[in-house]
Amino acid sequence: MVADAVERLPDNGTLVVVSHGGTIRMAIGRMIGLEPSSWEALGGLSNCCWSVLGPGYRGWRLEEHNAGTLPEPVIGDDT
Repeated sequence: MVADAVERLPDNGTLVVVSHGGTIRMAIGRMIGLEPSSWEALGGLSNCCWSVLGPGYRGWRLEEHNAGTLPEPVIGDDT
């Protein structure tokens, strides 16, 4: 289902998926090609944190996991 949404993105588009940590871990594991027995190696996702996936040479690549700070200022961020 996430892969279907990615296919519909415009060039350089961003998809935000909001869910519970276990579901996100499963989706990330599938997208980066981990065996289900290895999904636990990703660790839990803390509340209000996120992960970032990007294109890799052979599919998806996990760029950030369990991040808790914004990678760049957001609109209206005065700090």
